[in-house]
Amino acid sequence: MEHREEDVRVGANKYSERQAIGTAAHSQDKDYKEPPPAPLFEPGELMSWSFYRAGIAEFMATFLFLYITVLTVMGVSKSESKCPTVGIQGIAWAFGGMIFALVYCTAGISGGHINPAVTFGLFLARKLSVTRALFYMVMQCLGAICGAGVVKGFGKTLYQTKGGGANVVNPGYTKGDGLGAEIVGTFVLVYTVFSATDAKRSARDSHVPILAPLPIGFAVFLVHLATIPITGTGINPARSLGAAIIYNKEHAWNDHWIFWVGPFIGAALAALYHQVVIRAIPFKSK
Repeated sequence: MEHREEDVRVGANKYSERQAIGTAAHSQDKDYKEPPPAPLFEPGELMSWSFYRAGIAEFMATFLFLYITVLTVMGVSKSESKCPTVGIQGIAWAFGGMIFALVYCTAGISGGHINPAVTFGLFLARKLSVTRALFYMVMQCLGAICGAGVVKGFGKTLYQTKGGGANVVNPGYTKGDGLGAEIVGTFVLVYTVFSATDAKRSARDSHVPILAPLPIGFAVFLVHLATIPITGTGINPARSLGAAIIYNKEHAWNDHWIFWVGPFIGAALAALYHQVVIRAIPFKSK
């Protein structure tokens, strides 16, 4: 028992091993199998029903995500005082809670991305093919547009006068501030996704039960608390695009590039950090 507790305490660092930076450890002593990288192009996917089912799942999840979250934003915006409404904290909980629920529901079907930035980060880490990545992004954007459209259908005047949940850089902040907030916020999200779904971590920390959607949803909640005052919090290009298209006012498009460039840079940095630094730590088990 003492030896087992010692193994748990020191974890992966008990075994020192030299290897090239950015390469995963290879050992016959591992109690998991390193999954092979996804092929860059996989034409056979286009003939599989599971491929299209996954895309439909991404569409529906992003549709529901925009419907609930933008409707929550509209409910807060229409009130003269934030006291009778859920306020900023409630908006953050709506975004984080929906991600938790939807990732839980769709993880076994599509992986539960619900975000082009997450899909992009996983693509860079060779977790899915470019065919699937592009298909997911298209379906996510279509779902977001439909979700925001349904919210507008409930009250067109309110939707147009209260900003439609569109992301903009708020007064008092520069475009650079907004871009930085989106980069760091998306880094937090995508890094959490990598860590919560890492097969190596599941093998090493099998004594610690983990429900992947929970830390992912909580990361979204915390990022929203921090960056709603700056940009309204994008960190999801589909969410920003859907709201901007349905709202369709000039000022919503002026800063729109920030909500694509920022999340994609943040996702790329998270993928690089996880693959080169975190994922390269060697691990053995007795």
